[in-house]
Amino acid sequence: MDDNLHIQRFHLPPSPSHFESLIESRNVPAILVGCVKDWRALSEWNPYVGGLDNLQECAGSCIVEAMLTRTAPVFYGDLRSHDRVPIPFSTFIQICKQRLLEKSQGNVVSSELNSNRMTGPDLKKDCLPFEDDSKRLYLAQVPILDVINEERAQLEPLRKDIQTPAFLEKKKLASINLWMNSALSRSSTHYDPHHNVLCIVSGRKQVILWPPSATPSLYPMHIYGEASNHSSVSLEKPDYSLYPRAKYSRKSSQTVVLRAGDALFIPEGWFHQVDSDELTIAVNFWWQSHMMSSVSDHMDAYYLRRILRRLMDREMNEVLRVPCSLAEMDETKSHEPDVLGIKGMDQGVQCLSQAFEGGDLKEKELREETFSHELELCSARALHGLMTLVHDHVSVSDQTGALQSSSTNGSADGEESMNFTSLNSLENDQVAISIWNLEPCVLQKVLLTMANNFPRTLEALILHLLSPIGAEVLTRKFDQMDQRNTAEDQKRFYEVFYSSFDDQFAVMDAILNRKESFARQNIVLSTQVAGNSNRSRSNLCGITTKALLTWLSSSIYLVFKSVLDKYVGVNLNGPNPGT
Repeated sequence: MDDNLHIQRFHLPPSPSHFESLIESRNVPAILVGCVKDWRALSEWNPYVGGLDNLQECAGSCIVEAMLTRTAPVFYGDLRSHDRVPIPFSTFIQICKQRLLEKSQGNVVSSELNSNRMTGPDLKKDCLPFEDDSKRLYLAQVPILDVINEERAQLEPLRKDIQTPAFLEKKKLASINLWMNSALSRSSTHYDPHHNVLCIVSGRKQVILWPPSATPSLYPMHIYGEASNHSSVSLEKPDYSLYPRAKYSRKSSQTVVLRAGDALFIPEGWFHQVDSDELTIAVNFWWQSHMMSSVSDHMDAYYLRRILRRLMDREMNEVLRVPCSLAEMDETKSHEPDVLGIKGMDQGVQCLSQAFEGGDLKEKELREETFSHELELCSARALHGLMTLVHDHVSVSDQTGALQSSSTNGSADGEESMNFTSLNSLENDQVAISIWNLEPCVLQKVLLTMANNFPRTLEALILHLLSPIGAEVLTRKFDQMDQRNTAEDQKRFYEVFYSSFDDQFAVMDAILNRKESFARQNIVLSTQVAGNSNRSRSNLCGITTKALLTWLSSSIYLVFKSVLDKYVGVNLNGPNPGT
């Protein structure tokens, strides 16, 4: 897990500025130990020291909406798994008293004790309509404060026993809610659309948390469903054949335990699943994050496109990472031992010089001594590999004639005449595989060396050998270089790279046109193979290279499908199994 996502623990309540700058701005959960230990509620509501009587006296007449589940002790957010039933708060309090009595007497309830320790008509069985279902009841998200609809604040009388933490005093709270259970309970895995501070008044809660980046392994429900913020995966018996990625979800999770007086900051979007001990009481505060409150409606479409592109790029990186293992296949090629098995730098340089003897004057002017000092062995091998690929595919005689007009034929108008590797036979695209297997820093050195010493060979590589998939891979490598380089280094690299071509704009057009061609051809092809391409990524390691590259050829469509499935909960192949 990313070190930046580790949950921090604070033993002193943060100031408002400290909370905003060091905790909230990180969008990572934080444990605030003893943060609300001074609340009056900790003594007034404690079930083990008369707290239930105090709650009865303060708010017993209030009508609250309880969750009645069909899957106790698990409480799922999906409406199909539970009902919301209005009951007097006093009824739930009496259920808690009954549970407390059963615990103290080892589940043997004496009618004499009932009459002595519990008073009032609510003790009679006919006045406890949910006694047989008491373990199926849970007071979840019962409003103490509701800013939007004050009338929904069903337990407003309890407000006097709690205080808004000092670090939240400047926040525009959306609501304050009570969470209370009589028996052991488990909430389903879900995220909230607000920032959240969960405060424990009595009992104990164990919270498992996942960052939003773990969304694919949690299988969120349909984004247009009423429980879209909940995971589709069952807590009791997860079906890994239906949800294979869920098998690895715990790898990205963190677990915290909260006791009375503790608080937990849960940022918006963080999935969490909560286990509560018997007779646990908690209060939470929700407020809208600054980021969400500052996004204007007219910007939604822009941010949607930006975020969708980022997710698709990330997914495409996963797709393109697979060919890294294809070097094993390349060992069968006749020229490969020469590429990876150079005995010495001088032999490699000599081989290059001989391979392009008769080329243009610039390439003959290369000084081998300087070249040997400029490139380390890894970069020299990579350079030799790419040079050899150009030599194998373009004969010296043909190259001379073709390169004379390469600047004019490299434009978009000349694209159709170029003999690109077919997307259906990517197993022959050694250029794309070779480029992808290079680290960005190594590729940058190789391209700069070619630009300075082998400009005509570089032109042949880019304009004549670079296929659509090769252009996709090359531009992704450019992106990786940009992330590692300073702005000045980026500028210098592109100036040297493009200035080596007679018509640098034609080269730019050629690369971009082929990149777009890759996307277009994949979309067309993917419609033909989509019915056979719904295979789990976990099976990719065992398939043949040819099957793998055929699968890769439909990547754009599949990437979009995968993003919708993993992050939005929409399956284009049919109904989502979680619905």
